[in-house]
Amino acid sequence: MKHVLFGGDGFVGRHLAQKLVADGLSVLVADIVKSDLPHYAQCEFLHTDVTDPAAVNAVPIAADDMVYNLSAKMLSPIMPRAKRHDFFYPVNYHGTKHIMSAMGDAGATKLVHFTTDMIYGHTVVYPMTEDHPVSPLGEYGQSKLDTEHLAAEWRERGMNITLFRPRLIIGPGRLGILEKLFKLIDANLPVPMIGSGRNPYQFISVFDCAEAARLAWKAGVPNEAYNLGSLNPPPVRKLLGDLVKHAGSKSLLIPTPGWAVKRALDFLDLINIPLMDPEQYLIADEMCVLDVGKGERDLGWVPQYRDEDMLIAAYSEYRAKRAGHAAPAGSYAQPAE
Repeated sequence: MKHVLFGGDGFVGRHLAQKLVADGLSVLVADIVKSDLPHYAQCEFLHTDVTDPAAVNAVPIAADDMVYNLSAKMLSPIMPRAKRHDFFYPVNYHGTKHIMSAMGDAGATKLVHFTTDMIYGHTVVYPMTEDHPVSPLGEYGQSKLDTEHLAAEWRERGMNITLFRPRLIIGPGRLGILEKLFKLIDANLPVPMIGSGRNPYQFISVFDCAEAARLAWKAGVPNEAYNLGSLNPPPVRKLLGDLVKHAGSKSLLIPTPGWAVKRALDFLDLINIPLMDPEQYLIADEMCVLDVGKGERDLGWVPQYRDEDMLIAAYSEYRAKRAGHAAPAGSYAQPAE
């Protein structure tokens, strides 16, 4: 029996692969790229493009293998609306379809698959449980929701599929949209907030995501969906204020009328020069917080990292990168990524 990680060289995958290798398990990473990672000395690697069904079928999946789908196209870089479908669907939807089909052919029945909280759309009930209504606001969320429909079909055929719906995942090696924020703070420029900044903002650590996937396997791969997010997320104003203070910046946090900012961003999106993805800004001033209690009850999973620490650690990584050297020693081992 081995652990097969599609997208195992990616952001979450590399941390999960490292965990599994450290546990002495047999690991096969199937990805389109191979980074220079120490744990590759203890696991197999197979170059695999999930958009190519022949490549996926070439992965030696056995009936008793544990499979993880961590391959994805994310919201960063920001794509013009005219290109979004063709950007997200080949990997997010068709790649998932190819993986599930290959598993079906091999008789493999255990899959952990990551989707996104973006399937929920606007906040209807706060906090959001896994039963929250789904209504994606864009192609990214829709591509992920469509994979959940695929999962439902394969569950009916006897497959066990655990679905994870994470908030914005941050950790070493990924800055994404945060880089724009950090540049404003470094330049002592005003930092506009969409709305008053009184609503909470919730991240999830890449390390907590990897541990959730491991615990799903340990729990026998429940046929359930689980939210992944931090505990007790602070208001946007406090989150950003703590970062500005930590950075020694003179930046001021500027509240804005959320509806007006959203309309302006809608117009820029309409003419294909987006500053943010609609799936990000349309919910930026909402009480968009995931309830993560189900993961604790079923899997014994409890997030270990605080939003404030994660954001400051991401900023430290950004500063280190700009200075041309590695992030401060030990910064990724602490409860701050």
